[in-house]
Parts: sequence; structure tokens; C-alpha cells
Amino acid sequence: MSQPSQTETSIYSPRPCRLLSVNKLTPQDKLFRLQLRDGSELQHQPGQFIQLSIPGLTDAPLSVASSPTRNGYFELGVRKAGILTSALHRLQPGEQVGIRGPFGRPFQLDDLRGKQLLLIAGGCGLAPLRSLIQYCQDRRDEFATVQIFYGARSPQDMLFQQDLSAWQTGGSFNCRYTVDKKPVDSCFDGETGLITNLLNDLQIDAANSCAVIVGPPTMYRPVISALRRLGLNSEKQIMVSLERQMRCGVGKCGHCTIEHLYCCQDGPIFWLEEVEHLRGAL
Repeated sequence: MSQPSQTETSIYSPRPCRLLSVNKLTPQDKLFRLQLRDGSELQHQPGQFIQLSIPGLTDAPLSVASSPTRNGYFELGVRKAGILTSALHRLQPGEQVGIRGPFGRPFQLDDLRGKQLLLIAGGCGLAPLRSLIQYCQDRRDEFATVQIFYGARSPQDMLFQQDLSAWQTGGSFNCRYTVDKKPVDSCFDGETGLITNLLNDLQIDAANSCAVIVGPPTMYRPVISALRRLGLNSEKQIMVSLERQMRCGVGKCGHCTIEHLYCCQDGPIFWLEEVEHLRGAL
């Protein structure tokens, strides 16, 4: 019997990883920094995901939240939402997990190079978008302008607050963020309102612009409408992430199907014109 290839092994057999660090982002979200035990690089592209497993439990798909330009580790922003993610939140640096992948269609970097980028995230969508933001940060000369827009439910729910502050003051990006509402006694001094409010007063060169949207389904159509009012109406101008209930990562279980597409293999990153007409996509 022939031995499985290295590619087949990475797809079907978990590779051991150790936790380098665990940092709290919000009351329900943590950032995990991991390293493959053999010291190799994950070799992912921004927008891809991995399947993470813990002995005795099933595995779960998690988007990579760091850029491949950052060597020696990769990061996952994980919300505690189920049995496996709760178990992951209890782990400490030095402990071990398994990963398969990377999987999925990444952000189309070749189509973004040289363009004015509008990177738009809502809620926990900032975690996968962070991989692209870091890539733009490390390869800044490859892109014209980079504008980041982020919306969260409340100040307490905002992810990567230190990153947001650094992106806002670092000079490489224009970064704006908003919350739906803030408590009366909150010291939050940022903007309040829907994320679409951040797009209303933009001045852009629409013909040379591309937008990337990652977030909850309810934000997609309003944001897309706002982008079209700005003039983004041509093909390959709006990219969306459709992270649904992916489970196996290799197109076998059918949990992530949208009509004829499998999010785990055909996506999770799509051009809008590829999915806008599909039932249930947006």
C-alpha cells in the first residue's frame, strides 16, 4: 500500500502545535499564538482557515488571524461558543493542540495590489480580516491606500483594541471604528452608530478601489449598498467572506454548501458577483 503524500497528511492528519501565548481580547474572545511543533511555517494565505482539534473532542474550523509575513508563529482569534472553543479557552501556554490545513480560497491578493483598499469588518469578522491588514502593513508599498472600518456592538465587544489604536495612529492606514451603542457610564470616545455611517462621507477613486467585507450576514447588504453608492459597481471590486458552518474542511460533510458551492473549498472568500445571486449566500 502506498504511503500518503505530505499534502494528504496535512489535510487528513492533525499536526501537533503548541500554544505560545494566550491573550484576552473581550470577555468572550481570546487570541491564541501557536507554533507547529516541528518548527515549520503554516504556509497559509490571508483569508484561509485551519481545523483545530483537541484530544477527546471533535475539530472546528478557525480563521487564521495573522499574516504569513509574520514568521515563527500563527494566531487565531477565537470566540467561546461551543464545547471545543470552551476547552480551547481553558488551555494555557505550553499545552498542545492539533491542526489540519490551511484550507480554503484566500483573499485575492493579485487583484488587490495597486488598488485603494476599503477593508470593512463587523464583530468577530475583524479576526480573519486582521490577516489581510497585517499583510498590507508588512507589504505597504504593494497597495495604494488602505482604509480600515470596523463596527462592534459595544466598546466591551471590540476586538484587537491595541491593534486598532496602532492602525489609527501609525500613519500607514486610515482607521475608523464605531459601536452600535455605548453604556451611559462608558469612557469610550469613539464614534457611535452603524458601520455604514463610516462610509457615507468617503472620497475615493472608485475605478481604482476594491472593498473587502467580513462580518455577520446582517451587515452585508447595507454595506454593499453603501459601496455601490460610492461607485463600486464593476466586477472584482467587492470581495466578501462567507464563513458558514464549515465542519470537515475538505468538502465532504456538506454543512457549508450554498447551492452548488462549498464554502470550505470554493471559498470562504468570494467576489460578490460570484455569490450575490445565490439563495442564502448573503
